[in-house]
Amino acid sequence: METSDACDLRFGQVGIACVRIRRPDAAALCEELERRVRSAPQLFSRAAVVLDLSHLLNLPDDGIVDALLEAVRSAGMLPVGLAYGTSATEALAQRMGLPLIAKFRAAYEPADGGSIAPPTPSAAAPAPAPAPAPIREPVLAEPAGSVGAQRHDGTIRSGQQVYARDRDLIVVGTVANAAEVIADGSIHVYGSLKGRAMAGAQGDTKARIFISDFRAELVAIAGHYRVFEQIPKDLEGQSVQCWLDGEKLLIAPLK
Repeated sequence: METSDACDLRFGQVGIACVRIRRPDAAALCEELERRVRSAPQLFSRAAVVLDLSHLLNLPDDGIVDALLEAVRSAGMLPVGLAYGTSATEALAQRMGLPLIAKFRAAYEPADGGSIAPPTPSAAAPAPAPAPAPIREPVLAEPAGSVGAQRHDGTIRSGQQVYARDRDLIVVGTVANAAEVIADGSIHVYGSLKGRAMAGAQGDTKARIFISDFRAELVAIAGHYRVFEQIPKDLEGQSVQCWLDGEKLLIAPLK
């Protein structure tokens, strides 16, 4: 970290979501994102997002991209840049004064790959990617010895993020509301999960989440997520496990 009298500058893990565009329709984009913000404002409102144009056959012109960015803002989310792509994307970002984001955590990406606008009017519009509102530096969990996992003992407070890079994460304690636990492998919470748990953060579809007391705001595995405004009665307070079956994230009580 470089330090001066004026500020501190630090690069760390950044929580950003990806809004992948399949059809450059600003009105449809705004409508879908507004619906998502209404459905879960604590997760979606003012979420930092990167606009991904890589799935379009032709890169839109500056005016269309500006309309897409304005649609994101109008829906209540905050575009922070463009996803890295071709040299044409880089030139577009330079003209529009936007940063290119080469790598970002896409743990909230929808199960179908993150498309926003459907290819045809009859297709169902898939969900955009939510992200935590604050950008915060992670707390790296302590090594757990020979088991190869990392361990965090005690409560993870609201607003705190714990990230286990390249391995599993074991939490012995409570994950509070608006707190996050993230792992490139599986996650084990021996306590109450009231916040968000994201396993397989780098795309490991075999990762699982095990929770002793399930009260989560969100769980995600390899970008496939489920948001809970209200926990189903048969799962609330139960010991559960979460896993992927194809592109579907399943949750079931531990027996």
